[in-house]
Amino acid sequence: MTPSQMARKRDIHDLSFEEISVYIAELSDRPFRAGQIIKWLYEEGVQSFDEMRNLPAELRQRLNGDFLFDPIVVARQVVSVDGTIKFLFDLTDQQKVETVLIPTSGRVTACISTQAGCKFGCKFCASGVGGWVRNLTCAEILYQVLHVRQEARKHQRRLSHIVFMGTGEPLDNLDNVLKAIRIINAPQGLGIAARHITLSTVGLIPVFEELADQGMQFELAVSLHGYDDASRNLLMPINKKYPVGELVRACHEYIRKTNRQITFEYILIDGVTCTDEAAVKLGRLLKGMLCKLNLIPCNPVSEFGHKPPTKDQIRLFTERLDEVGLHYTLRRARGKDVSAACGQLRLSEKK
Repeated sequence: MTPSQMARKRDIHDLSFEEISVYIAELSDRPFRAGQIIKWLYEEGVQSFDEMRNLPAELRQRLNGDFLFDPIVVARQVVSVDGTIKFLFDLTDQQKVETVLIPTSGRVTACISTQAGCKFGCKFCASGVGGWVRNLTCAEILYQVLHVRQEARKHQRRLSHIVFMGTGEPLDNLDNVLKAIRIINAPQGLGIAARHITLSTVGLIPVFEELADQGMQFELAVSLHGYDDASRNLLMPINKKYPVGELVRACHEYIRKTNRQITFEYILIDGVTCTDEAAVKLGRLLKGMLCKLNLIPCNPVSEFGHKPPTKDQIRLFTERLDEVGLHYTLRRARGKDVSAACGQLRLSEKK
C-alpha cells in the first residue's frame, strides 16, 4: 500500500457505532453486520478484518480496502513493586504517549493520554516539558484502553475504571475524547459505567458549558493546585487567563446544570501548597460547593525542583482541612519506582 493510499484510509476505531452502521447500510441490506463488526472490535479485540470470521469474504475484502488497523506499539513497559504497570507507546509519527494500569484490591484503573505533549505547562508536571505536538485520534485513545484491558485480562482482572489524566488536556481534544468515551461506555463497546470514567482538566472554562450539555454521567476532575491567584499563578500559567475566582464560579454553574459532584485535584508541595494559610483559604474558596478535594503529594520532577511535604506536614494540613470542613481524600502514591507520574517516562525517553 502506498503512503497516499494509507493517508486516505481511516483506522476503523475512529468510527463511531453510528458511522459503522451508516457504512454497512450503504453496502448491504443486512444491518446486523454492523453489530458483528463492533463485537469483533471491542469484545474480542481483534487486530485485523480477516479475524472477523462470521463476516462474508466479500465484506471483509471491502473493509480491508476502506479502513485499516493501525495500533500503537509498546516501546517500553515497566512494572512497579506495587503492581502498577506503565506503558510507553510509539505512535505512527514517532511521537510517544504514556498509559498506566493501576490495580487495587477493588478495581483496575487505566490512566489514559489524550495528546502528544501538553500546551499548558504546569510547573510540576513532566507532560508539558517540551510543549504540545498534536491531539490523539479517537483510535489512538481507544488502543490505549484496549491494550490495558488485555493486560488486565492476563492477570484475571477486569478493567473497571478509566481516568483521562495522562499526557495532555482532555478538554482541548474534546471531540475525539467524547467519541472514545461513548465507545468505552456503551454496552456493546467496553461497557464501563460512565460514573467510572473521569475527565480531568486544567480548567478550560469555555468548554464547561458544552461538557455539561452532554448529558453523560462521567466524573469531572478540575486541577486546582492552588488556593488563590498568587499560588495558582506560580504553578499553572492557565490561571492568568482563567483566574481561580472565575474557575470556581464556572464549577458552581457546572454543578448546578449537571447535579454532579466535582473533584478538585490539589498537589501538595512543601512550603507552597501544604500550609496553614492554604487550608484556611481553600475552606473559604470551596465552602458550600458539592465537591471533594483529592490531595496528591508531589512527585518530584527535576525541571521544577518542588519537594513533597513530610508525613507530619500532611497530617497537620489535613487536620486543618477537617477544621474548616472540607471533604478530602489523600491519594496513595503508586508506581513511584517506575516514573508513573504523568509524563515522566516519556520525558526520560526523550532525554
